[in-house]
Order: sequence, then C-alpha cells, then structure tokens
Amino acid sequence: MPVKCRGFTLIEILVAVLVLAIGLLGLAKLQTFGLHSSHGANLRTQATLLAYDMTDRMRANRAGFQGGFYNNPTPADHNCVWDGHAPSVCTPQQMAEHDVWEWNTAVGQGLPQGVGVVCLDATPDDGDDTNGDGTVDTREYACDNNGSLYVVKLWWVDEFDSAGNPVIKRFVTVFQP
Repeated sequence: MPVKCRGFTLIEILVAVLVLAIGLLGLAKLQTFGLHSSHGANLRTQATLLAYDMTDRMRANRAGFQGGFYNNPTPADHNCVWDGHAPSVCTPQQMAEHDVWEWNTAVGQGLPQGVGVVCLDATPDDGDDTNGDGTVDTREYACDNNGSLYVVKLWWVDEFDSAGNPVIKRFVTVFQP
C-alpha cells in the first residue's frame, strides 16, 4: 500500500481531539452563562411581582392609602384576616402595617437578602448600599417623604463579584392609586 493512503496519523487524531475538547469547553461556558442569566431574570421577575403585590395591597386599602399610612410604616403583624368581606377588626393604619409586614416577609423569602420599602419620594431612583456593607438598611433607603407619588423600592443580592462581594440590584416602581 502506498504511504499516502494509510489513513490518519496519531498527530491528526490528537489535533481533532483537541479541537473537539475546546468546542465542548466553549459549550459548557455558554451553558453556565445561560443558567446565570436565567437566574438573574428570575430574580428580576420576582422583584416585579413583589412590587406589584404591594401596589395591589395599597389599592385594596384605599382608606389606608388616603390616610398616608403606607408612607414608610412600621411593619407589624396585626393578624388582619380576610373573611371575604372585610379584614377582622383592623383599622386602615393597622391594615397598612400588616400589609407591609406580610410583604416584607415575602420579599425576604423571594429574593436573596431581599429588602423593600414603600414611601413617598420625589426622587425615586435612589437608595443603595452607600456604606458598602453588602446590604441596604433603613438608613440607605433614601426616602425623602416629599411629593405625591408612592415608590416601591426593592434590593437584593443578584451575584457576587470576583472578590466575593455581593452585587446588589434594585427595582423601583412609582405608584399612584
């Protein structure tokens, strides 16, 4: 048999395996990126649903909204139970405090290190981890209690940077029932 008809050499096989391995590593990286992006999108969807949950609660308690009881209230469990007609023995202020208590619980369960606030704010697109401790607390909400528009602000940890520090994301919606 002539030399040029003998088939693949060992070097040709190794090059083919190397090209295949690089291609598979690229696919694995692409899959990892896709999963990460999907997780981030899921968290943004949760934040959106939680923000609209609070706006719906405010619409349901019109007297509480008109009384200004949703402007940065102190969350409290007043055991306001809906019986199909009206909450049991809760004033509009108690209902607002109870709504925020339930909502904060849902935010904490639905978003990693999630926190949220409802307030009047003339500059809604502010508030962040200004002290750099990896969380957003009440001193960092940046609610100025001015204006006629309510703002629902949510923060959560979406990922960690290369140094292991949390990357905080924010979702803000402005609301006037």
